[in-house]
Amino acid sequence: SNAGNGAGSNTTDYMVIAGGGGGGGESSSNASGGGAGAGGFREGYNPGSYTASPLATTALPVSVQGYTIAVGGGGTGGVGSSSYGTNGAISTFSSITSAGGGFGGSRAPGPSVGNPGGSGGGGGLNATGGTGNTPPVSPPQGQTGGGGTPATSAAGGGGAGAVGGCAPSSSVAGPGGAGATTSINATPTARAGGGGGGGQSTGGTGGTGGGGAGANGNANGTAGTTNTGGGGGGAYDTSGGSTGGLGGSGIVII
Repeated sequence: SNAGNGAGSNTTDYMVIAGGGGGGGESSSNASGGGAGAGGFREGYNPGSYTASPLATTALPVSVQGYTIAVGGGGTGGVGSSSYGTNGAISTFSSITSAGGGFGGSRAPGPSVGNPGGSGGGGGLNATGGTGNTPPVSPPQGQTGGGGTPATSAAGGGGAGAVGGCAPSSSVAGPGGAGATTSINATPTARAGGGGGGGQSTGGTGGTGGGGAGANGNANGTAGTTNTGGGGGGAYDTSGGSTGGLGGSGIVII
């Protein structure tokens, strides 16, 4: 609401992170849901003002006017195999829009692939991960989800800084991709980590930056951390039905 002085700039640093996707759910015997992708991560800064993430680009020009800001909520986790979860919601500031994270794959009607998004969701059984950076921006706002095994364990969702991990075996799930670290709020903080996949014996760890852990055996996935855009963890089920973790809500810092 105020113009800067003559020695200042007409640009502002920003970080815009969307809501993380919901983890995949399961209700089929010995089946697992993929971890969800993190919400899209976008950052711009004036060099020297603070230590930015490797994904940062130039600061955003602004003028004396009001700006609408939207902070995206996290996606819902899949419930059993009756339905997939949902992607996270977008976050916006001025001309900057970050896409919600993709939901994790499950054995809902249709393919068990992870969904595309800011970062892509991890694949369920024998399925590929969703594509990250969707829609595409430069630098990329997120990474692709990992792929699941032909047997029982699922993959992790993509994070802002790394792809989701593929499931290394039928009993061990893939980890969520790491997020990105920035000091825009004066403290180095990681955000936008992917959710871990659900595993038969060992669930995938959540990606650094708020990603929820995948289930260890017959359990629900863990939710992504609030205000990080972390993806929800995938579920694992041996009977009765399990639910994927909620995505973490996004955040906007200016």
